[in-house]
Amino acid sequence: MTWNMTWADFYLTCFAVGFLLSAVSFIAGGMRWHVHLPHLPHGGGHIAAGHAPVAHGHSGSGTTASRQAQVSPFNFITLTAFLAWFGGTGFLITRFSSVWFALGLLIAMGAGLFGSGIVFLFMTRVLISREENMDSADYEMVGVLGRISMPIRENGTGEIIYSQAGTRRTCGARSENGSAIAKGAEIMVARYEKGIAYVKRWEEISGE
Repeated sequence: MTWNMTWADFYLTCFAVGFLLSAVSFIAGGMRWHVHLPHLPHGGGHIAAGHAPVAHGHSGSGTTASRQAQVSPFNFITLTAFLAWFGGTGFLITRFSSVWFALGLLIAMGAGLFGSGIVFLFMTRVLISREENMDSADYEMVGVLGRISMPIRENGTGEIIYSQAGTRRTCGARSENGSAIAKGAEIMVARYEKGIAYVKRWEEISGE
């Protein structure tokens, strides 16, 4: 006895395989992603530039984007999602409509791409989020560049403004050598202790 596979059988098989593998992947924890990137030394690249960008620091959002970029849209999870959506849509079209099979195939493929796209967005926007992959190196203060927002008096405390993790921040600051630093001066954080940034003028660093 022979079995001649129809388009409905083909679509149903794709749906069953895709759905089963998606369920197995979910149960096995296959949708948990942990991406770790190497971190460059702080400050080295800025000193060679000759001039400090205004309120510049290490951006956590950029690091997150790099993590998300490393997740290829063509992976096992999106493939199984494509098969499930492709097979399910194709089966419904074949069984309950009189659409020409070539047009039905295109619609099924479009549905598969749509479904896998939703899964990919869920993976990159939810499962691989800045909060889940928070790295202390993204919030390292040493080497951060910024600008004096409140002047630092001699042996006194002022305030700096800088960008970090995609947001503008402020921090109490003192001069590394105890000298006064005027408002608006560009600086780099030399060390960070007990919530206070000890800074140097950018002119001093570029001169060194």
